[in-house]
Amino acid sequence: MTQFKNDVEAVDALKLAYNKLLSEIQKIIIGQDEIVRDTLISIFSGGHCLLIGVPGLAKTLLVNTIADALGLNYKRIQFTPDLMPSDIIGAEILNDKREFKFIKGPLFANIILADEINRTPPKTQSALLEAMQEKSVTAAGNNYKLDEPFFVLATQNPIEQEGTYPLPEAQLDRFMFNVWLEYPKLEDEIRIVEETTSNTIKKVNKVLSGDEIVFFQQLVRKIPVNDNVLRYAVTLATITRPNTPDAHEITNKFINWGAGPRASQFLIIGAKAHAAINGKYSPDIEDVNAVALPILRHRIVRNYKAEAENISVEYIINELIKSLK
Repeated sequence: MTQFKNDVEAVDALKLAYNKLLSEIQKIIIGQDEIVRDTLISIFSGGHCLLIGVPGLAKTLLVNTIADALGLNYKRIQFTPDLMPSDIIGAEILNDKREFKFIKGPLFANIILADEINRTPPKTQSALLEAMQEKSVTAAGNNYKLDEPFFVLATQNPIEQEGTYPLPEAQLDRFMFNVWLEYPKLEDEIRIVEETTSNTIKKVNKVLSGDEIVFFQQLVRKIPVNDNVLRYAVTLATITRPNTPDAHEITNKFINWGAGPRASQFLIIGAKAHAAINGKYSPDIEDVNAVALPILRHRIVRNYKAEAENISVEYIINELIKSLK
C-alpha cells in the first residue's frame, strides 16, 4: 500500500480513489449518482446502509458493482420468513473425528447484501444487527471476528407489506444511511434499456483493496472538525427531540420521537467523508447538510397529526435545516 507523507496527501488520494470508483461504477449504474455517493460515503465512514425502493431499480446490481470495484468478497442473503440465525451466522457440525467444527455462514464476507431484510423474523434480524454493531458473531458460546472492512447494504421493498416484519426504530438506528431509490429519469432509462438489451459487456476494474479501504476509514476519523460545525451537527440532532428544552416548534407539532446521539455521531463522520471526497481537509456546515437527510430520515417518527396532514419526514428535516441558517 502507498505510503503518504501526511494526512493532507492522504485526503487527496481519497478524493482521487473516490472519483475512480465513481467512474467504474457509472459504467454499470446509470443515473443514480446520489445513491452511489451515499453508499460510498457509508463505506468510507465504516457505516451501513438501508436501501429502500421498488423492485427493478438495480439495488442488487449496485452492491455487486461496488464489490467488484473494491475487489472485496461479496455475499447476497435473500431474507425469507423461514430464515434462521444459524443460516446466516453459521453452525457447528460434528466432523469425521467426532469433533465439533464451526462452519462459517454467508455473513463472513466484506460486503453483505441483506435482500428484503423486513421479510425475516426479528430473531434473524437481530443476529444480523449484532454483527453490524459488534463486527463479530457468537455461535455455541464462541465469538468469531468478522473480516474488515465489513459493510451491510440492506434492502426493503416499500410496496409489499404482507408477510413482513418491519425493523423497529431502535434497530433502524444501527444503519448510518436510509436511502430511497427513485425511478430513473427518462433519458437515463433510455440509456439503461439500450445498454442492457445489447450484447455489449462492460467490465468493472478493481480500484481499491480491502487494506486501502480500512486505511481510508481510519483517515476519515482523523479529519479535524471545527467547533462551530460540531455544535451545528449536534444542535440539528437535538432540535428533532420533542418536549425537550431545545426542541423546535415544528418538532413539538409533528414528531413523536427524535434522533438520538448516534445521529450526531453519524452527522459528523458522514460530513468528514463528504468533505474528503470533495477534496476538503475539514468539513463545514454544508457537508453536514449534505448527509443530513439520509442520516435523520429513519430516526424521526412522525405523530398522527403529521400523517393526517401528509407532512413528510423529508419536509420536517428541510425545515429544521432552514431554521438553523
